[in-house]
Amino acid sequence: MSLRLCRAAFATPGNQLISEAIPCGKLLLRMPGGSLQQRLNARYVRRLRNCTTTRRGDEAFEQLRRDWPVVRIPTMRYCAGPDGRRLVGRTLRRLIPAVLDLLLEGPIFQLVRDEIACFAPRVVISDSEAWTHRAARSLRIPRISFDHYGVMAFCRLEMPPLDRLAAWGESLLYRALVCRPQRVIATAFYDGPVLRPGACVVGPVLRAEVRAARPSRGEHLLVYFSNAAANFTPRVERALRELDCPVKVYHPTRRGREGNVEFRPIAVQPFIDDLAACRAAFATAGNQLISEAIHFGKPLLLPEDSLEQRLNARYVRLWGIGMAARRGDVTAGLLRRFLDGAGALAANIPARRRDGQAEAVAAIERAIEELAGR
Repeated sequence: MSLRLCRAAFATPGNQLISEAIPCGKLLLRMPGGSLQQRLNARYVRRLRNCTTTRRGDEAFEQLRRDWPVVRIPTMRYCAGPDGRRLVGRTLRRLIPAVLDLLLEGPIFQLVRDEIACFAPRVVISDSEAWTHRAARSLRIPRISFDHYGVMAFCRLEMPPLDRLAAWGESLLYRALVCRPQRVIATAFYDGPVLRPGACVVGPVLRAEVRAARPSRGEHLLVYFSNAAANFTPRVERALRELDCPVKVYHPTRRGREGNVEFRPIAVQPFIDDLAACRAAFATAGNQLISEAIHFGKPLLLPEDSLEQRLNARYVRLWGIGMAARRGDVTAGLLRRFLDGAGALAANIPARRRDGQAEAVAAIERAIEELAGR
């Protein structure tokens, strides 16, 4: 069956990747949030008609409801303490109602199931959003899983024994959420052998704003920390103030210039412009930000205080395109060594550039063609 003639249910369409990949007639859109899920490609999405979007309420909710009908549903997420560490007990207590709803097919499950059934798609595409996967499975609709975490759950990656044990536990949870989809497409700036049939890894998909930006060699150090309250510590701030170069910090609440440090509000286009023009970046970088820094040829200094951060940092160090340090080990001396070596690190980056948009589009189209014809 032709992709352009099939009807597809699309569970996390904020992915620029999926928006690029499915220029077909009707989509069911569900947006669970997060930076990966907030990337829309207007060239394709705005061509669509009869679209229903269901997602939880956050910034992307407000952006989307101007263009499409939007239904709020809850999502599951970890609870974190003031230091940014996950609070397992609090997370489990908070998830009990959601887990019961999923297992007993409660009202939220029925809402999602009814939306999908009414839409009557041939294929469902989702990230690790549990309601969409389980509702589609109950309707016997083939599913395609697309997100970054699939690379850790369905690929063989080199990591230390303790991290491997932690990854095994998180992967079990992930697999329970996605309920063994028929196809798995994982996006990552690195690669690894897949462990199951029907799975593949594609390169990172760059935002349209990133593609349009042109890199230049500036003098400032770009700094961005997710959960700034926990990660932008007084120790880190002191180290930044001791540098003899300008520092631009993207922060959720602080503004203005204090010495060599300028605090800027978090905004997409200014951040991309500063990333493209910086000397180097110091950030709690996930897959997308690392991919964009590599695209612009910018060396990275990464923290390694969580499993994903340590995995990202391993490849950045192995490839010679950056450095890594625990948050508590950051000093002005470390930052100076990083900046002094930025030129040598940048020289190694061109060999690691990878734009996965074309391969991702091909993988999604191929999966839809295979599944829609069943």
